[in-house]
Amino acid sequence: MVGVMAIRDTLRVNAAHVLQPGEVIQAVFSAMTTSPWFGLLVWFRGFRVVVVTDRRILVCRSGRFSGDLVKEVIRELPRNTRIGPATGVWFRCEVLGERLYIGNLFHKDIAKADALIS
Repeated sequence: MVGVMAIRDTLRVNAAHVLQPGEVIQAVFSAMTTSPWFGLLVWFRGFRVVVVTDRRILVCRSGRFSGDLVKEVIRELPRNTRIGPATGVWFRCEVLGERLYIGNLFHKDIAKADALIS
C-alpha cells in the first residue's frame, strides 16, 4: 500500500502548478488515452492526470511513457461532473471530454470524487 500512496502524493505535488490560489485537491488519478490491452503499441499511448478539486475537474496532459507528470491543462470541467461509477480492471470513462482508461488502482479515487459532489 505504500507504493499506492507514493503515486498519489507524486501526482498531487506535480499538479500543484495548475491550481488556483486556495484551491484544494480532493482526488487525483492517472488515466491512459488508449486501451491498455494495446500496451505493446507504446507509441500510440498517452497519459492524462485528472485533478479533482473543490472547484473544478482538470484533465491534464502527461507523458507518453509515464502517467505522473502534469504538463498542462487541456480541459476543464464543472466540479459537479460525475466520473463513475468505475468498474472492471480498466474503467472506460467517456465523460471527461475524451475516452480514457482508468486502472482499478484509482477506482476508489473516482468514488471519493463523486461522493464529494455537493
